[in-house]
Amino acid sequence: MRTPLKAIPKFENEGEERAFWESHGNDSTEYFDWDKAKLASFPRLKPSTQTISICTPEEMHVGDV
Repeated sequence: MRTPLKAIPKFENEGEERAFWESHGNDSTEYFDWDKAKLASFPRLKPSTQTISICTPEEMHVGDV
């Protein structure tokens, strides 16, 4: 028997939401049924010409570049 999904809290801002999902113990599988997820396609999405920087945990690093 599947446990009922939890309601996603209301957030005051993006920083509050980010902190929630980054917190230890907040697992998205308790809030979303990923078995019902659908692949999204954005055929008219244009590539950005602006350089951005993204920080990732070291565990995600494949190798030194």
